[in-house]
Amino acid sequence: MAAAPALKHWRTTLERVEKFVSPLYFTDCNLRGRLFGASCPVAVLSSFLTPERLPYQEAVQRDFRPAQVGDSFGPTWWTCWFRVELTIPEAWVGQEVHLCWESDGEGLVWRDGEPVQGLTKEGEKTSYVLTDRLGERDPRRFKRFSCLSFPSSRDYSLTLYVEVACNGLLGAGKGSMIAAPDPEKMFQLSRAELAVFHRDVHMLLVDLELLLGIAKGLGKDNQRSFQALYTANQMVNVCDPDQPETFPVAQALASRFFGQHGGESQHTIHATGHCHIDTAWLWPFKETVRKCARSWVTALQLMERNPEFIFACSQAQQLEWVKSRYPGLYSRLQEFACRGQFVPVGGTWVEMGSGWPERLPAPRPALTCVASHFLHCQDGNLPSGEAMVRQFLQGQNFFLQEFGKMCSEFWLPDTFGYSAQLPQIMHGCGIRRFLSQKLSWNLVNSFPHHTFFWEGLDGSRVLVHFPPGDSYGMQGSVEEVLKTVANNRDKGRANHSAFLFGFGDGGGGPTQTMLDRLKRLSNTDGLPRVQLSSPRQLFSALESDSEQLCTWVGELFLELHNGTYTTHAQIKKGNRECERILHDVELLSSLALARSAQFLYPAAQLQHLWRLLLLNQFHDVVTGSCIQMVAEEAMCHYEDIRSHGNTLLSAAAAALCAGEPGPEGLLIVNTLPWKRTEVMALPKPGGAHSLALVTVPSMGYAPVPPPTSLQPLLPQQPVFVVQETDGSVTLDNGIIRVKLDPTGRLTSLVLVASGREAIAEGAVGNQFVLFDDVPLYWDAWDVMDYHLETRKPVLGQAGTLAVGTEGGLRGSAWFLLQISPNSRLSQEVVLDVGCPYVRFHTEVHWHEAHKFLKVEFPARVRSSQATYEIQFGHLQRPTHYNTSWDWARFEVWAHRWMDLSEHGFGLALLNDCKYGASVRGSILSLSLLRAPKAPDATADTGRHEFTYALMPHKAPSPAPATSWSAFSVSSPAVLLETVKQAESSPQRRSLVLRLYEAHGSHVDCWLHLSLPVQEAILCDLLERPDPAGHLTLRDSRLKLTFSPFQVLSLLLVLQPPPH
Repeated sequence: MAAAPALKHWRTTLERVEKFVSPLYFTDCNLRGRLFGASCPVAVLSSFLTPERLPYQEAVQRDFRPAQVGDSFGPTWWTCWFRVELTIPEAWVGQEVHLCWESDGEGLVWRDGEPVQGLTKEGEKTSYVLTDRLGERDPRRFKRFSCLSFPSSRDYSLTLYVEVACNGLLGAGKGSMIAAPDPEKMFQLSRAELAVFHRDVHMLLVDLELLLGIAKGLGKDNQRSFQALYTANQMVNVCDPDQPETFPVAQALASRFFGQHGGESQHTIHATGHCHIDTAWLWPFKETVRKCARSWVTALQLMERNPEFIFACSQAQQLEWVKSRYPGLYSRLQEFACRGQFVPVGGTWVEMGSGWPERLPAPRPALTCVASHFLHCQDGNLPSGEAMVRQFLQGQNFFLQEFGKMCSEFWLPDTFGYSAQLPQIMHGCGIRRFLSQKLSWNLVNSFPHHTFFWEGLDGSRVLVHFPPGDSYGMQGSVEEVLKTVANNRDKGRANHSAFLFGFGDGGGGPTQTMLDRLKRLSNTDGLPRVQLSSPRQLFSALESDSEQLCTWVGELFLELHNGTYTTHAQIKKGNRECERILHDVELLSSLALARSAQFLYPAAQLQHLWRLLLLNQFHDVVTGSCIQMVAEEAMCHYEDIRSHGNTLLSAAAAALCAGEPGPEGLLIVNTLPWKRTEVMALPKPGGAHSLALVTVPSMGYAPVPPPTSLQPLLPQQPVFVVQETDGSVTLDNGIIRVKLDPTGRLTSLVLVASGREAIAEGAVGNQFVLFDDVPLYWDAWDVMDYHLETRKPVLGQAGTLAVGTEGGLRGSAWFLLQISPNSRLSQEVVLDVGCPYVRFHTEVHWHEAHKFLKVEFPARVRSSQATYEIQFGHLQRPTHYNTSWDWARFEVWAHRWMDLSEHGFGLALLNDCKYGASVRGSILSLSLLRAPKAPDATADTGRHEFTYALMPHKAPSPAPATSWSAFSVSSPAVLLETVKQAESSPQRRSLVLRLYEAHGSHVDCWLHLSLPVQEAILCDLLERPDPAGHLTLRDSRLKLTFSPFQVLSLLLVLQPPPH
């Protein structure tokens, strides 16, 4: 007779079910304790240690020594290879058998010479399925288990290898996750055995955990919550862990509950497998290669067992690594991509975050290259506009070549900000959809949308979706599913959401348990619908019902991690310099190609160098939020780009200018798109230098003027330098007048023609200030608002200011400044003839801990908005703290300049390698150096060189407008950013030009060409011609039309070279 119904106490019933599935309590009699059955140790275990990351074929030839469970191995970043010889008892025939393996290092199982599964304790992957039914010979299900042999009539045996990296999922931090790695850390093998796995117990555990989640998540006020709890309780009543024959009755109770479906209006969750792998972070680049293999081979195994499972994978660079190191695995990825289960996404090479005139030596003749990009992040803030384009160009071409199609969505789950030019760049690369989620980390303001249209600087719009669960590493729990619905800020406007599941950051990816949970929740009353889906299906559903979606205009600013604009200054400097070098190499190589039939454009070398630069623009590298080992690798990449780039630059310049030496055997090349007159230091015999005023046309060259013409200069006033008796110094070139106090601070900056003073009354500029810099947790990442309360001006000693260059073509003064007992600074303040700005050449010896160095310029300007350069344009940000959205931007990012202007007058602060900035009230502040201690304890310690400049101007300042010039533009509002060979047709001798409107205006202009152009066509950023984009060439000119901040790309087909 059935038991009479009983009243149930909520808490005791809930805890009863919890204990029944607990891995900690009552495992001697509960269901969890029956997940694994019979077990036995591995037959033979042996190992060897190596500091190298060896390929499999080499590793298995090494000398393996006996090993046992409990052994320690290491240290950090080494590798321990285990040979695991297994003997499976005949008594286990018909049962599912696992290799159970637990270690605090990351493991990869090799079988028959191929990787088959990752083993990572932190990623809940601690067993490898040897066979799901021992003894069966079904070739479809067991083709990967064909090496089982019969050493005796009773047992089965095989040999596996397990490659264990001496690091955890998130590196090897000493004491905390983000601490610098412990180089002596040791790792341990804590489990290595065979065991029978009870799949029916696993499915019951999944159901009971889901029912518990529904009961807790819906709460005591919900009828469905009680139904879930009572169903779970009844399952415990009927399920005897020692009698498997009772399991189907319990399973039927669960199936009846989950089979009760919801209504048609239920929110739909699109669950996509995902494994965000940082290309480098708390581990080096080379370890990422193995993380990819461990994670993706595990995902492939899940795809084989679950044909409905779809896995999204971004970052072409990681796929290129796997193709090179694991060709067998890569072939299987391509196979499952054809099936639609492995889905490449993102379209970029990695998930992304101008110097003074310099000489370029070259053979016959020597050259001086004027390549000043002073006004010139994948992180979403720091790369240049052209670098962002190249992320897509390299990524999309890779995906097309390797997987047969380009990506239709930009995929950037983890980044430290989003430039207002991203929508236009996406549009130009064939992408209209964008998925990210990092704004959920905002410290101050909650972003108001999860699904919306994003309108960029030029008006381009893309559909954006932020998974409402605010994570890209879901695990398929009911709590996460309910949060996805409850947290959705676009209820009533969007009824579909993404749900990205799988262990990320350090890799690992989804598990079978996650998949089983999500499949069970596919259509259950009281919960949203859950379907295993692809990004394309998600966005198609969102697009089909997008009429009510809101639009966000402008940048998406992350209110966190704003210390990354400054951390690791040498990486920032390398990024800016290498962007400039590659720009110059492409320009001069393109011009040489057009003018010389013999010149070969270095396409392969440039692709290699660009890919190195793009790799460094991953959001934990260029931002400086990485360990010392990664920072050192990044600096090596920059040195490779500098070295090989300068070699290519010399070759291109020699070919371009062959036969045209100047009087001194020198030509001066200008790689910028406007005519320039500047003072340069020209080489003299014996290694000395002399100053000369030179004029070079846009994107062209000119001979060095003969010595007789160096001094009788133009109508420009020479520079006067006067030092007063009190030690102060005045520099005056007739355009601006600079006054420095005896310690080197700027007391006056006057625009001479108008007599207008730029420095605020009673204040001083070039004031170095030091702040305490102790964030809440993320050391290299964050600078907190409260650091502003610790401002300490660095005061110099009178009498340290001295005259350097005494005037004429150049005047300068220099001084020394003791920042602290451990750090010092020297600076030369330079003013050239005819130059509208004063430069500050700075050298710092920096040895601090948790300090932040900035330089301030109080301006005699009043404006509620300051202007900052970004990719292909600029934007305004408030100078006040009216709202929480305003004061959350106490530290912002900019590229080569920021400007504070009122009607008729303004002050611009320029830089050659800095990104952190702020304008509060009328004070322009440039962030110079930080001193975080995690994850790199040495970050920024040492010597630094950088230059910034200050330029007063009337109104918003436009760009400057027997020599030869390749290109010139008739409007100062339009900048020619890039000249390069077209990617797809090297034999046709085609060039690509990229221009953008920089002032925020509608412009019609003429592009003047000096090259032999046969045809001109508009194209997109991927260099695909616009069928309606043919342009008419009139007298070597092209007419172009721009809207505000628009980027245009032109494909120029050159005429055949003369023979």
